[in-house]
Amino acid sequence: MAATAEARGARAESERRRFVTTPAAWLVWGAVGFFLLNVAGVLASVAVNSFATSWFDSWLPQGYTSEWYRAAWDEFALGSVLVVTLEVALAVVVISVVIGVPAAYALARRDFPGKRIVSLAFLLPIMLPPITYGIPLATVLYAFGFAGTLSGVILANLVPAVPFVILVMTPFIEQIDPNIERAARMSGARTWQLFVRVLAPLLVPGILAASILILVRTLAMFELTFLTSGSDSQTLVVALYYSVFAAGIRAGQSVDAMAVIYMLTTLPLLIVALRFVNPTQLVAEVREQPTE
Repeated sequence: MAATAEARGARAESERRRFVTTPAAWLVWGAVGFFLLNVAGVLASVAVNSFATSWFDSWLPQGYTSEWYRAAWDEFALGSVLVVTLEVALAVVVISVVIGVPAAYALARRDFPGKRIVSLAFLLPIMLPPITYGIPLATVLYAFGFAGTLSGVILANLVPAVPFVILVMTPFIEQIDPNIERAARMSGARTWQLFVRVLAPLLVPGILAASILILVRTLAMFELTFLTSGSDSQTLVVALYYSVFAAGIRAGQSVDAMAVIYMLTTLPLLIVALRFVNPTQLVAEVREQPTE
């Protein structure tokens, strides 16, 4: 048996090396490298232009200054925008975790009629483009007086956030041995004690990953926030859109400075999130979701 396993491993390794050396593999890696080079070039040009005094027909700007960041901060009122962004993001994270973790536990541990349909329904807000359900959602929020307020922005962002928490947390819960929960119940632990003292410490990495991913997703959620926000409830991504397309003439350097600020708020969070969760795990979870 050991020899057979070693032979299979050697054969798989040989096939992998043979694939890497084929022209098709080099073509794939070349395309990936070209794509990454273009992305890096775009990001670098935005960052450099945010410090440029002027930059027209040369490889590098004529001079550098940091005044565009101060101008963007004053012109776009970034102080109040960042406060609103933080309030929306933290509220969405807390509420979605409070709702999503118990729901993920129910889907991971319980069998009930219609479970497959419920699982598919939770996936729809993630799989569908937000604009497809954003307009009807905004219509409902306007009808009940929530649109244009901070509460309306939070409610709109919860629609995809809660299913995303469920999607992330379900694999973490499934990895926990059910015998641990049975032992705790046999020892007299109640349901809330089981969650607080047994499951919560084991689920800390998953909760942290889900929270950071939801934080990044909320910061980047443009469609739902744009449709439901008002003048005093705009997040940073919506304010960035208005800085580009609203009426009036604005210096491109100040807009790029605002874009750099936005990038610096999301990129570190995404890197930290990837420390706790494997993207392939999420893909496998989506594929395993059955349909009726």
